[in-house]
Order: sequence, then C-alpha cells, then structure tokens
Amino acid sequence: MSDITTDFNDKTVEYDQLLHDFKSLLKRNNLKFTIQREVILETLYNSDEHLAPEALHHLIQDKYPDLNTGIATVYRTLALLEDSSMVTSLSFGAQGKKYELGAKEHHDHLICTKCGSIAEFVDEKIEERQHKIAEELGFEMSDHSMQIYGICKDCQNK
Repeated sequence: MSDITTDFNDKTVEYDQLLHDFKSLLKRNNLKFTIQREVILETLYNSDEHLAPEALHHLIQDKYPDLNTGIATVYRTLALLEDSSMVTSLSFGAQGKKYELGAKEHHDHLICTKCGSIAEFVDEKIEERQHKIAEELGFEMSDHSMQIYGICKDCQNK
C-alpha cells in the first residue's frame, strides 16, 4: 500500500471566510473591492488547476463575457494575493508563473518539463522527514514547498 496521496481537492478554507479575508486585504491596501477582483478570487477557488495569469483571464472572459476584466487587473490581483500568501505560485522560468489558491491542504508537486503538467501529491513520510531534518538542524520551519521536475508518464510514452 502506498503512502502517497494524489486524489484530494479538499479546501481548508470556506469561500465566505476567504472572501472576508480578501476584502480585509483590499481595505488594508486602500484598494476597492470590485466584482472583477471577486471573480478572480472565485475562479481560483473553484479551479483544480494551476493557472497562468493568461489562462485565468481566459477562463474569466469565457464565463463572464460581459464583465470587463483586463489582464492587468488579473496580474495586479494575483500579485496582491501572492504577497499576502493567499495564493502560491510555481515558477516556470521564462514561461512565467502558475498560481493556485493557498486554501488547499498542503501538498507537493511533480512538474513535467516537457508539457508543463503538474501533479499534486502528499507523502506523510516525506513530511515527517522534512520536519525531523529541520529539528535536527535547530531550524524552526514555518513553511516549505517541494517541487520535483522531470518527464511525466504521458510525455515518456510519446
């Protein structure tokens, strides 16, 4: 039996609480709460994907064609959310970043360097080992991120 979990979509924060936190963040930064910003947050919350800003913008345009949400608003809102740790990003070098909401259960990533696919996983043994290493080295860990790069099964089979 494997200790690795890959099938999870549990959100650790309810949307109402997330929206409240977002409104507070905007207020602290002297920014207005707009429907465009709420739609960005809602789209991230409801997505199970890691989204590039352009992909997020495209999803919003498809779902809300009458809502004038500019790509600059998407970038600025993502930057604000990332700075406040409400979203996290994975960097793809020259290809930019992909974002996910930080309200999900902690997990790590397998990233395909050919197609860019991202698989999420949780392995309790790895988690325990990381904490033990930090403790042994007298390091007070506040957070961590593991990203494993390689070639996914689909790309290997092509």
